[in-house]
Amino acid sequence: MTKPVIEQQSGEPPADLKIDDLAVGEGAEAKPGDTVEVHYVGVEFDTGAEFDASWNRGKSIEFPLKGLIQGWQEGIPGMKVGGRRQLTIPPEKAYGAAGGRHRLSGKTLVFIIDLLGVR
Repeated sequence: MTKPVIEQQSGEPPADLKIDDLAVGEGAEAKPGDTVEVHYVGVEFDTGAEFDASWNRGKSIEFPLKGLIQGWQEGIPGMKVGGRRQLTIPPEKAYGAAGGRHRLSGKTLVFIIDLLGVR
């Protein structure tokens, strides 16, 4: 797989988590509480500006779902290894309302996630 490009979003951001499967995997299915290995790209919905990408570091990342933002905790389960999924996550399921402590507070975020492994 190669690093995905996230198209500039149009229209109003969704009020709730939006899940779009870009490619359905054939491997093990992620479940809530699993540890997942992923490659991902994240951009701001409004500007399309990339704020983070594991691809830029040249290696995937592994972590337990329960330690992630709510949008990932809800958006990755059901995904199968080998799949690619786009999550559009409103602020309430990302880093909270504007004025919060995180630089992405108040922003709707778009991620494309490649699921590489589950354990």
